[in-house]
Amino acid sequence: MAVRTAEAEWKGSLREGAGTMKVGSGTVEGAYSFPSRFEEGKGTNPEELLGAAHAGCFSMAFAAELGRAGFSPTSVHTVAKVHIERGDAGFAVTKIELLTNASVPEIDQAKFQEIAQSAKVNCPISKALAAIAEITLDAKLNA
Repeated sequence: MAVRTAEAEWKGSLREGAGTMKVGSGTVEGAYSFPSRFEEGKGTNPEELLGAAHAGCFSMAFAAELGRAGFSPTSVHTVAKVHIERGDAGFAVTKIELLTNASVPEIDQAKFQEIAQSAKVNCPISKALAAIAEITLDAKLNA
């Protein structure tokens, strides 16, 4: 199977330093800093990239499971909201909210929700994160 890579470089102290992160394909690269991660500063952060990975993985897994069930989705759009909180042991990702809207012809609401929940559990990124964070799903079927 494929092995994916990403890299990051940080220069300086935690609060005054800055860094860059990029994926191995070169298609995503961004600067990050203490303010972009823990405040509202300009730049990206690891949690945002984790959210993008989770949203992408879930959307593909949902489309795949819909296809295996005999449905042909026209679109699956997912937003991942990654919560990072400071606790006694330091910062941790505690919750990820997946919010998805999908257009799937000829499916009823019950079957749609059943397949969405299965995709949430079976997406590889969900499997990797389930032990460390609560993962919720709000799936809406577009009319």
